[in-house]
Amino acid sequence: MRSSRRGPASLVLFLTGTVAGCDPGGQETALPTQEGSPSSFPFEDVTASVGLDFHQYPGATGQYYFVEPVGSGVALLDFDSDGDMDVYLVQAGTVPGAAEGVPVIPLAGDSTLGNRLYENRLVPDGDLSFVDTTDRAGVGDDGYGMGVAVGDVDNDGDPDLFVTNFGADVFYRNDGDGRFTDVTSLAGTLDDRWNTSAAFLDYDRDGDLDLFVATYVHFNRSTNKTCFTADGRRDYCSPGSFKPTVDRLYRNDGGWRFTDVTVTAGLAAAEGNGLGVTVDDFNGDGWTDIYVANDQGPNHLWLSDGDGGFRETGVMSGSAYNATGQVEASMGVSSGDFDGDGDPDLFMTHLKGQTNTLYRNDGTGHFMDVTGMLALGSASRPHTGFGTAWFDLENDGDLDLFVANGAVTLMREQAGGSAYPYAQPNQLFRNDGGGRFEDLSGAAGPVFEIAEVSRGAAFGDLDNDGDADIVMTNNYGPTRVLLNRAADAAASLSVTLSGSASPRDAAGAQVGLRLADGRVIWRRCGTDGSYLSAGDPRVLFGLEGLPTTVALEVRWPSGRAESFPLQVGQRQLTVAEGEGEPQH
Repeated sequence: MRSSRRGPASLVLFLTGTVAGCDPGGQETALPTQEGSPSSFPFEDVTASVGLDFHQYPGATGQYYFVEPVGSGVALLDFDSDGDMDVYLVQAGTVPGAAEGVPVIPLAGDSTLGNRLYENRLVPDGDLSFVDTTDRAGVGDDGYGMGVAVGDVDNDGDPDLFVTNFGADVFYRNDGDGRFTDVTSLAGTLDDRWNTSAAFLDYDRDGDLDLFVATYVHFNRSTNKTCFTADGRRDYCSPGSFKPTVDRLYRNDGGWRFTDVTVTAGLAAAEGNGLGVTVDDFNGDGWTDIYVANDQGPNHLWLSDGDGGFRETGVMSGSAYNATGQVEASMGVSSGDFDGDGDPDLFMTHLKGQTNTLYRNDGTGHFMDVTGMLALGSASRPHTGFGTAWFDLENDGDLDLFVANGAVTLMREQAGGSAYPYAQPNQLFRNDGGGRFEDLSGAAGPVFEIAEVSRGAAFGDLDNDGDADIVMTNNYGPTRVLLNRAADAAASLSVTLSGSASPRDAAGAQVGLRLADGRVIWRRCGTDGSYLSAGDPRVLFGLEGLPTTVALEVRWPSGRAESFPLQVGQRQLTVAEGEGEPQH
């Protein structure tokens, strides 16, 4: 940010028909106008009806502590192994050590500070609903919350939680009975710096998940600085006002013990203002790499050397600066193969006045900024973007984009009329399948007319109907649950993997859908990316208008490659590492 400035061994498949926005022949048609019914629009806001009543509260009292506008994240996970995604929400609260004062916006009387876990009570072919199960689960950390990462750390078949704070982080072990245990001290990951996004990955290919944690800047309440807008109004400072930091890498040694290997792995070689993190195999060598979106500094691409070390290649790779050689205020980040050439590309969100940026990968870990030529630049300039992800909106086989927006500097037109004048509408970009993107936001209905201060966004199939939904957080605002209404529930394939030599949840696996015409559509198994958030680990493939599917190909994190045949009309399938046909 810049200012003043997921059962252990199942694979589920869903198959569907016509997509909203396309005719049966596959020709694009206009989206419905705003006079249409709610289900006519790409997303429906069902927050009020599903029982997920959560308001984020940063506790601002007019002191403009730099931590306040950063926001909080959200995670989707199947903590109770019942086959649907539950929701974990991170709360901020009162800035540690802050002097008492009158809050900018009072905390609502029925609001509860601390993080909350909502159990999904989805009934098959029924309504979506959530129940707050925080107290029973024991995951109501009350630190000044930032982000959350999800992974099966102990390979026991259920997801564990790592929560970052402005202050001491918290590590929760899932005990498999609906409860969690705080194992922070045991794990050896206690860190009271300002940590933001985190990601699980098996960087050393030893079959368990290691942990990468991005750190923002050196800041505490006593070092807060006074900054102003150009017209002399008090406002939040820039990250450039504070010293950058070194991110952390923790190696999983088993038994819930981790070792800080930041220095020995080479990650201490560069500092940055880390906000967003995504992990992927960017140069196609079979090892997981790390990409960090740094706010107002060059982004970092840490390529694995395959021997436990990393080298920073951001500048050499072309992904540190934009096409004009400028640093940007990078916040959210997502990796995905938007152009179907088999390698992960990068999309990241930036500050108002800059563009969001799309870096196209040439397959060797070298990137080109193609933002302008793909029509993604000018539409993003008026906004400050945070949570984002590549996802298939219409289940038509290509990847689209959602961006959660919210300012970090005062919006002059809102000053005097709003207690928190930082609200902006969110955006939706559709991949036209021909190499360009169309901004659908203006015709996408009420969800995209609301202006809020949006931050974290987690993507996944909440209602198990075969398409990607969104849970989004807002600073000083309600969490939003957006159900996808653009995709027909029969035209998708949802994949869940179970590793053996690889981590149990197969984080980092590359999953390919082979079609009858010989093409392979690649996606990745993982929960990382976006901003301070963690998504559904199941991999979704859109099938609308595509040739018959032939097989599922998996490149496991262990290095094993396998193929699994698919049957016509198949809706559910169990796949585990070692049970497929070996590939070379």
